Amino acid sequence: MTKAKNNVRIESDSMGPLEVPATALWGASTQRAIRNFRFSGQGIPRPLIRSLGLIKACAAAVNAEHGHLRKGPARAIEVAAMAVARGDHDDQFPVDLYQTGSGTSSNMNANEVIAHLASRSGRYSVHPNDHVNFGQSSNDVIPTAIRIAIRLTTDEDLLPSLKHLRRVITRRARQLTKVAKTGRTHLMDAVPLTFAQEFGTWAAQLSSATDRIEDTLKRVRRLPIGGTAIGTELNSDIRFGHAMAKALNTATGLIFESADNKFEGIAAQDDLVEFSGQLNALAVALMKIANDLRWMNSGPLSGLGEIELPALQPGSSIMPGKVNPVIPEAVAMICARVMGSHHSVSIAGQSGNFQLNVMLPLLAGELLESIRLLSNAMRQLADDAIAGLVIRHDDVAHAMNRNPILVTALNPVIGYENAARIAKKAYAERRPVLDVARELTDLKEADLIRLLDPTELTKGGL
Repeated sequence: MTKAKNNVRIESDSMGPLEVPATALWGASTQRAIRNFRFSGQGIPRPLIRSLGLIKACAAAVNAEHGHLRKGPARAIEVAAMAVARGDHDDQFPVDLYQTGSGTSSNMNANEVIAHLASRSGRYSVHPNDHVNFGQSSNDVIPTAIRIAIRLTTDEDLLPSLKHLRRVITRRARQLTKVAKTGRTHLMDAVPLTFAQEFGTWAAQLSSATDRIEDTLKRVRRLPIGGTAIGTELNSDIRFGHAMAKALNTATGLIFESADNKFEGIAAQDDLVEFSGQLNALAVALMKIANDLRWMNSGPLSGLGEIELPALQPGSSIMPGKVNPVIPEAVAMICARVMGSHHSVSIAGQSGNFQLNVMLPLLAGELLESIRLLSNAMRQLADDAIAGLVIRHDDVAHAMNRNPILVTALNPVIGYENAARIAKKAYAERRPVLDVARELTDLKEADLIRLLDPTELTKGGL
């Protein structure tokens, strides 16, 4: 590095000297990447920068412990890397997300920034490759960083948001155990259920989603760090991988383990595709919930009109008084985005050519964006829609009492054909089933009232 002049300084790498902005913490390798990759203007996600900082800090400590770095420079690297992990220098990571498929440019960006910070005091001359990247390769660092970022964001954001939504739904369900409504299959009237049973379906979906995600994380926690270029562990201490997993466990409070087969974690990303599949399944569940809410809220006069969602904003620029289900609509769009991301992740996952996957930055970007969007969506769906929805009891009861499918309860008593005649007559004349059943059966009034009680029908049995 030479002295800054005219707002630039000269940095050198294996390809020669290059001008770098005088105030930049990065070096020549990063500057070349800035010039080469001008696609989106979108840098790598913050969780990935955090993970790179954690990896570099732990690597410095492990390498010092194994005698491969002097303690002074190693400690300076640790301090600088943890500053990166905290987010103190996010503006120093300008490389476009769409870059070389191994993510080498972002790994070198981290190496150069950390080396520059560690060398600032003048006590040590820290090299980005020889010191910060010692015992590592971009090929094992980036897939390791992706897995750490996924584990951290899932543990800190996704799972808490998922559990929060489930708790809110469950709480509302407990309040509605005695409120029966018309069930619907094929969008047509069906036998009744309670709002608690309907909401309980959503809660069960979310519980299953939690179980699936947590099971997949058991495979995501296997780290290929220490495999270096292709998995052979060339230029890395054979103790490095296991020591790194242990150090990262301490640094994050999570559980990681050194992958038994590091070739797999570098060449193939099947565990990340599996995780994306679980995000896709969660998006499917959330879209069902969002659309159920939209249908139940429809009207309020000419639709189902079973519930009223909180009125958050005017719904039309031309129709005064119109209010739309904006949160469920936004959640549905997010779900569509996540489903599309899963397709991108699937393509990226199969792009492992021989010993290296060459779409790692895309994998990171799509997965972390899906986690962020789903986490935010679930909290807003819980707090801004479900927590404040109101049941329109009169409309629900009116529709329930006129539902001809209530006659299903009479099947064991009068037979299917006789029950069908009652249902058809009730529907044709727009009359309550109870009134028509009085005319077409010899059953006692008390028995009819008991058999056709919608709340009792939700309990099942004969």
